[in-house]
Amino acid sequence: MTTNSPLPNWKDKILFTPGPLTTSRTVKQALLRDLGSRDYEFNSLVTDIRKRLLDVGGVADSGYEAIIMQGSGTFSMESVISSTIPPDGKLLVIINGAYGRRVAQIAEAHHIAIAPLIYPENSKPDLAEIEAALEADGAITSVAVIHCETTTGIMNPIKEIGAIVKRYGKTYFVDAMSSFGGVPFNLAECEIDYMVSSANKCIEGIPGFGIILAKRETLLKTEGYARTFSLDLLSQLQRFDKDGQFRFTPPTHSLLAYHQALIELEMEGGVEGRAARYKTNYDTLIAGMRKMGFEEYLSAEDQGFIITSFPYPEHPNFDFEKFYKALNERDYVIYPGKVSEADCFRIGSIGRILPADMLALLAAIREVLVEMEIEL
Repeated sequence: MTTNSPLPNWKDKILFTPGPLTTSRTVKQALLRDLGSRDYEFNSLVTDIRKRLLDVGGVADSGYEAIIMQGSGTFSMESVISSTIPPDGKLLVIINGAYGRRVAQIAEAHHIAIAPLIYPENSKPDLAEIEAALEADGAITSVAVIHCETTTGIMNPIKEIGAIVKRYGKTYFVDAMSSFGGVPFNLAECEIDYMVSSANKCIEGIPGFGIILAKRETLLKTEGYARTFSLDLLSQLQRFDKDGQFRFTPPTHSLLAYHQALIELEMEGGVEGRAARYKTNYDTLIAGMRKMGFEEYLSAEDQGFIITSFPYPEHPNFDFEKFYKALNERDYVIYPGKVSEADCFRIGSIGRILPADMLALLAAIREVLVEMEIEL
Protein backbone atom coordinates (compact mmCIF):
# COMPACT_ATOMS: atom_id res chain seq x y z
CA MET A 1 0.00 0.00 0.00
CA THR A 2 1.40 3.40 -0.98
CA THR A 3 0.78 6.71 0.72
CA ASN A 4 0.80 10.30 -0.52
CA SER A 5 1.19 11.80 2.95
CA PRO A 6 3.30 14.99 2.96
CA LEU A 7 4.78 14.02 6.34
CA PRO A 8 8.39 12.76 6.25
CA ASN A 9 8.86 9.11 7.12
CA TRP A 10 10.37 8.17 10.48
CA LYS A 11 13.08 6.18 8.73
CA ASP A 12 15.02 6.26 5.49
CA LYS A 13 14.21 4.15 2.48
CA ILE A 14 15.99 0.78 2.60
CA LEU A 15 18.75 0.52 0.01
CA PHE A 16 19.10 -2.89 -1.63
CA THR A 17 22.03 -1.65 -3.72
CA PRO A 18 25.80 -2.22 -4.02
CA GLY A 19 26.50 1.14 -2.35
CA PRO A 20 25.93 3.66 -0.97
CA LEU A 21 24.13 1.47 1.51
CA THR A 22 21.70 1.63 4.39
CA THR A 23 23.73 2.57 7.47
CA SER A 24 23.05 2.26 11.18
CA ARG A 25 21.62 5.08 13.26
CA THR A 26 24.84 5.22 15.26
CA VAL A 27 26.99 5.57 12.13
CA LYS A 28 24.82 8.50 11.04
CA GLN A 29 25.05 10.07 14.48
CA ALA A 30 28.85 9.73 14.58
CA LEU A 31 29.34 12.34 11.86
CA LEU A 32 27.29 15.01 13.67
CA ARG A 33 30.32 16.76 15.10
CA ASP A 34 33.18 18.86 13.83
CA LEU A 35 36.88 18.05 14.09
CA GLY A 36 39.86 19.99 12.80
CA SER A 37 41.66 18.14 10.02
CA ARG A 38 45.07 18.89 11.62
CA ASP A 39 43.92 18.32 15.18
CA TYR A 40 45.56 15.62 17.31
CA GLU A 41 42.16 13.99 18.06
CA PHE A 42 41.41 13.61 14.36
CA ASN A 43 44.91 12.32 13.63
CA SER A 44 44.51 9.68 16.36
CA LEU A 45 41.18 8.62 14.85
CA VAL A 46 42.76 8.24 11.38
CA THR A 47 45.61 6.18 12.86
CA ASP A 48 43.08 3.85 14.50
CA ILE A 49 41.10 3.53 11.25
CA ARG A 50 44.25 2.56 9.36
CA LYS A 51 45.11 -0.05 11.99
CA ARG A 52 41.60 -1.51 11.97
CA LEU A 53 41.64 -1.77 8.17
CA LEU A 54 44.76 -3.94 8.29
CA ASP A 55 42.97 -6.18 10.80
CA VAL A 56 39.99 -6.49 8.42
CA GLY A 57 42.36 -7.54 5.63
CA GLY A 58 44.08 -10.06 7.88
CA VAL A 59 47.45 -8.35 7.46
CA ALA A 60 48.18 -6.56 10.71
CA ASP A 61 51.98 -6.61 11.24
CA SER A 62 52.43 -8.23 7.82
CA GLY A 63 54.16 -5.47 5.89
CA TYR A 64 51.02 -3.76 4.57
CA GLU A 65 49.86 -0.16 4.87
CA ALA A 66 46.31 1.23 4.83
CA ILE A 67 46.14 4.47 2.84
CA ILE A 68 43.02 6.63 2.67
CA MET A 69 42.36 8.60 -0.52
CA GLN A 70 39.71 11.31 -0.82
CA GLY A 71 36.96 10.83 -3.41
CA SER A 72 34.95 7.84 -4.56
CA GLY A 73 36.36 4.33 -4.86
CA THR A 74 37.15 5.02 -8.50
CA PHE A 75 39.55 7.78 -7.39
CA SER A 76 41.45 5.16 -5.38
CA MET A 77 41.47 2.79 -8.35
CA GLU A 78 42.98 5.56 -10.45
CA SER A 79 45.48 6.33 -7.69
CA VAL A 80 46.81 2.76 -7.76
CA ILE A 81 46.84 2.47 -11.54
CA SER A 82 48.44 5.87 -12.18
CA SER A 83 50.92 5.66 -9.27
CA THR A 84 52.27 2.12 -9.28
CA ILE A 85 52.77 0.99 -12.87
CA PRO A 86 56.26 1.82 -14.23
CA PRO A 87 56.55 4.43 -17.01
CA ASP A 88 57.23 1.63 -19.51
CA GLY A 89 54.92 -0.85 -17.75
CA LYS A 90 52.04 -2.85 -19.15
CA LEU A 91 48.83 -3.86 -17.37
CA LEU A 92 47.08 -7.18 -17.93
CA VAL A 93 43.41 -6.43 -17.22
CA ILE A 94 41.06 -9.35 -16.57
CA ILE A 95 37.61 -8.20 -17.68
CA ASN A 96 34.22 -9.83 -17.17
CA GLY A 97 32.10 -6.77 -16.47
CA ALA A 98 31.81 -3.00 -16.44
CA TYR A 99 34.30 -2.46 -13.63
CA GLY A 100 37.04 -4.44 -15.32
CA ARG A 101 36.42 -2.25 -18.36
CA ARG A 102 36.75 0.79 -16.12
CA VAL A 103 40.23 -0.33 -15.02
CA ALA A 104 41.24 -0.54 -18.67
CA GLN A 105 39.76 2.91 -19.38
CA ILE A 106 41.69 4.47 -16.50
CA ALA A 107 44.94 2.90 -17.70
CA GLU A 108 44.37 4.09 -21.25
CA ALA A 109 43.64 7.63 -20.00
CA HIS A 110 47.16 7.65 -18.52
CA HIS A 111 48.66 6.18 -21.71
CA ILE A 112 49.53 2.93 -19.96
CA ALA A 113 49.79 -0.06 -22.27
CA ILE A 114 47.17 -2.71 -21.55
CA ALA A 115 46.67 -6.35 -22.43
CA PRO A 116 42.95 -7.05 -21.91
CA LEU A 117 41.67 -10.57 -21.31
CA ILE A 118 37.92 -10.31 -21.96
CA TYR A 119 35.32 -12.84 -20.87
CA PRO A 120 31.50 -12.96 -21.02
CA GLU A 121 29.87 -11.20 -18.08
CA ASN A 122 28.43 -14.48 -16.82
CA SER A 123 31.73 -16.37 -16.90
CA LYS A 124 34.74 -16.53 -14.60
CA PRO A 125 38.21 -15.94 -16.07
CA ASP A 126 40.11 -18.89 -17.47
CA LEU A 127 43.18 -19.45 -15.26
CA ALA A 128 45.08 -21.23 -18.01
CA GLU A 129 44.57 -18.27 -20.34
CA ILE A 130 45.87 -15.87 -17.68
CA GLU A 131 49.00 -17.98 -17.29
CA ALA A 132 49.42 -18.22 -21.07
CA ALA A 133 49.15 -14.42 -21.41
CA LEU A 134 51.88 -13.90 -18.81
CA GLU A 135 54.05 -16.55 -20.43
CA ALA A 136 53.67 -14.99 -23.88
CA ASP A 137 54.16 -11.31 -23.00
CA GLY A 138 57.19 -10.44 -20.94
CA ALA A 139 56.34 -6.72 -21.12
CA ILE A 140 53.47 -7.19 -18.67
CA THR A 141 54.43 -5.76 -15.28
CA SER A 142 51.08 -5.74 -13.47
CA VAL A 143 47.80 -7.66 -13.35
CA ALA A 144 44.41 -6.29 -12.30
CA VAL A 145 41.13 -8.07 -11.56
CA ILE A 146 37.80 -7.29 -9.90
CA HIS A 147 36.92 -9.50 -6.92
CA CYS A 148 33.13 -9.07 -6.86
CA GLU A 149 32.15 -7.79 -10.30
CA THR A 150 28.93 -6.01 -9.37
CA THR A 151 27.82 -5.84 -12.99
CA THR A 152 26.40 -9.30 -12.30
CA GLY A 153 27.48 -10.31 -8.78
CA ILE A 154 30.03 -12.87 -10.01
CA MET A 155 32.98 -13.66 -7.70
CA ASN A 156 36.35 -13.95 -9.41
CA PRO A 157 38.99 -16.37 -8.03
CA ILE A 158 41.48 -13.84 -6.64
CA LYS A 159 43.56 -16.35 -4.68
CA GLU A 160 44.13 -18.64 -7.65
CA ILE A 161 44.91 -15.68 -9.91
CA GLY A 162 47.32 -14.29 -7.31
CA ALA A 163 49.29 -17.54 -7.26
CA ILE A 164 49.75 -17.35 -11.05
CA VAL A 165 50.70 -13.66 -10.98
CA LYS A 166 53.40 -14.23 -8.37
CA ARG A 167 54.77 -17.24 -10.20
CA TYR A 168 55.65 -14.78 -12.97
CA GLY A 169 56.89 -12.07 -10.58
CA LYS A 170 54.25 -9.46 -11.49
CA THR A 171 52.51 -6.87 -9.32
CA TYR A 172 48.94 -7.79 -8.39
CA PHE A 173 46.08 -5.28 -8.04
CA VAL A 174 42.62 -6.37 -6.81
CA ASP A 175 39.54 -4.18 -6.89
CA ALA A 176 37.65 -5.42 -3.81
CA MET A 177 35.27 -2.48 -3.83
CA SER A 178 32.15 -4.50 -3.07
CA SER A 179 33.66 -7.41 -1.14
CA PHE A 180 36.15 -6.02 1.41
CA GLY A 181 34.65 -6.26 4.88
CA GLY A 182 31.84 -8.55 3.75
CA VAL A 183 33.64 -11.51 2.16
CA PRO A 184 36.46 -13.13 4.15
CA PHE A 185 39.86 -13.14 2.42
CA ASN A 186 43.44 -12.53 3.48
CA LEU A 187 45.51 -10.20 1.33
CA ALA A 188 48.80 -11.95 2.02
CA GLU A 189 47.36 -15.39 1.28
CA CYS A 190 46.00 -14.05 -2.03
CA GLU A 191 49.43 -12.45 -2.70
CA ILE A 192 47.85 -9.05 -3.32
CA ASP A 193 50.13 -6.03 -3.66
CA TYR A 194 47.36 -3.41 -3.88
CA MET A 195 43.70 -3.72 -2.89
CA VAL A 196 41.10 -0.99 -3.28
CA SER A 197 37.72 -0.58 -1.61
CA SER A 198 35.34 2.23 -0.71
CA ALA A 199 33.97 3.73 2.49
CA ASN A 200 30.36 3.13 1.52
CA LYS A 201 30.41 -0.61 0.85
CA CYS A 202 30.57 -3.60 3.22
CA ILE A 203 32.15 -1.69 6.11
CA GLU A 204 28.83 0.24 6.05
CA GLY A 205 30.19 3.77 6.19
CA ILE A 206 29.16 6.74 4.08
CA PRO A 207 30.68 8.04 0.81
CA GLY A 208 33.67 10.36 0.84
CA PHE A 209 36.85 8.34 0.36
CA GLY A 210 38.38 5.11 -0.82
CA ILE A 211 40.87 2.89 0.96
CA ILE A 212 43.96 1.21 -0.42
CA LEU A 213 45.76 -1.62 1.33
CA ALA A 214 49.25 -1.75 -0.13
CA LYS A 215 52.29 -3.93 0.42
CA ARG A 216 54.74 -1.39 1.80
CA GLU A 217 57.86 -2.87 0.21
CA THR A 218 56.22 -2.87 -3.23
CA LEU A 219 54.89 0.68 -2.94
CA LEU A 220 58.24 2.11 -1.81
CA LYS A 221 59.74 0.99 -5.13
CA THR A 222 57.38 3.25 -7.13
CA GLU A 223 59.19 6.56 -6.58
CA GLY A 224 58.72 8.70 -9.68
CA TYR A 225 55.94 6.58 -11.21
CA ALA A 226 53.00 8.84 -10.28
CA ARG A 227 51.25 10.40 -13.28
CA THR A 228 49.08 12.75 -11.20
CA PHE A 229 49.68 15.18 -8.37
CA SER A 230 46.57 14.74 -6.19
CA LEU A 231 46.36 10.94 -6.49
CA ASP A 232 50.03 10.21 -5.84
CA LEU A 233 49.78 7.11 -3.65
CA LEU A 234 53.40 7.00 -2.45
CA SER A 235 53.34 10.68 -1.50
CA GLN A 236 50.27 10.10 0.68
CA LEU A 237 51.96 7.18 2.44
CA GLN A 238 55.04 9.31 3.01
CA ARG A 239 52.89 12.04 4.55
CA PHE A 240 51.22 9.52 6.86
CA ASP A 241 54.70 8.29 7.82
CA LYS A 242 55.83 11.85 8.54
CA ASP A 243 53.01 13.17 10.74
CA GLY A 244 49.89 11.01 10.27
CA GLN A 245 48.16 13.67 8.20
CA PHE A 246 46.58 13.98 4.76
CA ARG A 247 48.26 15.93 2.00
CA PHE A 248 44.96 17.68 1.23
CA THR A 249 41.70 18.35 3.09
CA PRO A 250 40.23 15.04 4.30
CA PRO A 251 36.50 14.24 4.56
CA THR A 252 36.43 14.57 8.35
CA HIS A 253 32.76 13.75 8.83
CA SER A 254 32.90 10.68 6.59
CA LEU A 255 35.90 9.43 8.56
CA LEU A 256 34.08 9.92 11.87
CA ALA A 257 31.22 7.79 10.54
CA TYR A 258 33.66 5.20 9.17
CA HIS A 259 35.41 4.81 12.50
CA GLN A 260 32.07 4.01 14.11
CA ALA A 261 31.29 1.59 11.27
CA LEU A 262 34.56 -0.27 11.89
CA ILE A 263 33.71 -0.55 15.60
CA GLU A 264 30.33 -2.03 14.64
CA LEU A 265 32.00 -4.48 12.25
CA GLU A 266 34.07 -5.74 15.18
CA MET A 267 30.94 -5.95 17.36
CA GLU A 268 29.27 -8.13 14.71
CA GLY A 269 32.08 -10.68 14.83
CA GLY A 270 34.35 -9.20 12.20
CA VAL A 271 34.19 -10.07 8.52
CA GLU A 272 33.02 -13.62 9.23
CA GLY A 273 30.10 -12.40 11.32
CA ARG A 274 29.07 -9.85 8.74
CA ALA A 275 29.40 -12.35 5.93
CA ALA A 276 27.05 -14.70 7.79
CA ARG A 277 24.35 -12.00 7.95
CA TYR A 278 24.81 -11.05 4.31
CA LYS A 279 24.64 -14.72 3.27
CA THR A 280 21.40 -15.16 5.22
CA ASN A 281 20.00 -12.05 3.52
CA TYR A 282 20.98 -13.51 0.15
CA ASP A 283 19.51 -16.94 0.88
CA THR A 284 16.24 -15.32 1.99
CA LEU A 285 16.12 -13.22 -1.18
CA ILE A 286 16.85 -16.10 -3.55
CA ALA A 287 14.29 -18.43 -1.96
CA GLY A 288 11.60 -15.76 -2.17
CA MET A 289 12.39 -14.62 -5.72
CA ARG A 290 12.47 -18.19 -7.03
CA LYS A 291 9.12 -18.87 -5.37
CA MET A 292 7.65 -15.93 -7.31
CA GLY A 293 9.12 -17.23 -10.58
CA PHE A 294 12.20 -15.03 -10.97
CA GLU A 295 15.52 -16.55 -12.05
CA GLU A 296 19.09 -15.42 -11.38
CA TYR A 297 21.24 -14.32 -14.30
CA LEU A 298 24.29 -16.25 -13.06
CA SER A 299 24.67 -19.93 -12.34
CA ALA A 300 24.64 -20.77 -8.63
CA GLU A 301 28.32 -21.78 -8.55
CA ASP A 302 29.43 -18.37 -9.90
CA GLN A 303 27.05 -16.18 -7.91
CA GLY A 304 28.28 -14.34 -4.83
CA PHE A 305 26.06 -13.17 -2.00
CA ILE A 306 26.81 -9.43 -2.36
CA ILE A 307 24.43 -8.53 -5.19
CA THR A 308 22.25 -10.56 -7.54
CA SER A 309 21.13 -9.83 -11.11
CA PHE A 310 17.66 -10.95 -12.16
CA PRO A 311 16.61 -10.95 -15.84
CA TYR A 312 13.39 -9.12 -16.61
CA PRO A 313 10.38 -11.45 -16.59
CA GLU A 314 9.12 -12.43 -20.03
CA HIS A 315 5.70 -10.95 -19.45
CA PRO A 316 4.10 -8.23 -21.62
CA ASN A 317 3.07 -6.21 -18.56
CA PHE A 318 6.56 -5.95 -17.05
CA ASP A 319 8.01 -2.45 -17.23
CA PHE A 320 11.10 -1.91 -15.10
CA GLU A 321 10.55 1.80 -14.57
CA LYS A 322 7.04 1.16 -13.23
CA PHE A 323 8.31 -1.77 -11.14
CA TYR A 324 11.15 0.32 -9.70
CA LYS A 325 8.94 3.31 -8.98
CA ALA A 326 6.28 1.20 -7.25
CA LEU A 327 8.88 -0.34 -4.95
CA ASN A 328 10.52 3.02 -4.34
CA GLU A 329 7.18 4.51 -3.29
CA ARG A 330 7.01 1.73 -0.72
CA ASP A 331 10.48 2.77 0.55
CA TYR A 332 12.42 -0.10 -1.06
CA VAL A 333 15.23 0.95 -3.40
CA ILE A 334 16.58 -1.70 -5.78
CA TYR A 335 19.16 -1.16 -8.54
CA PRO A 336 18.99 -1.03 -12.35
CA GLY A 337 20.92 -3.63 -14.31
CA LYS A 338 24.34 -3.18 -15.90
CA VAL A 339 24.62 -6.42 -17.89
CA SER A 340 25.46 -5.74 -21.55
CA GLU A 341 23.74 -8.71 -23.14
CA ALA A 342 20.54 -8.99 -21.09
CA ASP A 343 17.91 -6.77 -19.50
CA CYS A 344 18.31 -7.24 -15.75
CA PHE A 345 17.75 -5.51 -12.44
CA ARG A 346 19.87 -6.02 -9.34
CA ILE A 347 19.14 -6.50 -5.64
CA GLY A 348 21.90 -6.15 -3.05
CA SER A 349 22.15 -8.12 0.19
CA ILE A 350 24.58 -5.80 1.98
CA GLY A 351 24.39 -2.78 4.26
CA ARG A 352 22.59 -2.52 7.59
CA ILE A 353 19.70 -4.73 6.49
CA LEU A 354 18.41 -7.93 8.06
CA PRO A 355 16.56 -11.02 6.80
CA ALA A 356 13.34 -9.37 8.02
CA ASP A 357 14.02 -6.49 5.61
CA MET A 358 14.46 -9.00 2.80
CA LEU A 359 11.12 -10.58 3.66
CA ALA A 360 9.49 -7.16 3.63
CA LEU A 361 11.00 -6.41 0.21
CA LEU A 362 9.73 -9.74 -1.12
CA ALA A 363 6.24 -8.97 0.16
CA ALA A 364 6.39 -5.60 -1.60
CA ILE A 365 7.52 -7.24 -4.86
CA ARG A 366 4.59 -9.67 -4.67
CA GLU A 367 2.23 -6.75 -4.12
CA VAL A 368 3.65 -4.83 -7.08
CA LEU A 369 3.38 -7.84 -9.37
CA VAL A 370 -0.30 -8.14 -8.50
CA GLU A 371 -0.76 -4.43 -9.22
CA MET A 372 0.96 -4.86 -12.59
CA GLU A 373 -1.15 -7.96 -13.30
CA ILE A 374 1.93 -10.14 -13.73
CA GLU A 375 1.85 -13.82 -12.88
CA LEU A 376 5.13 -15.69 -13.40
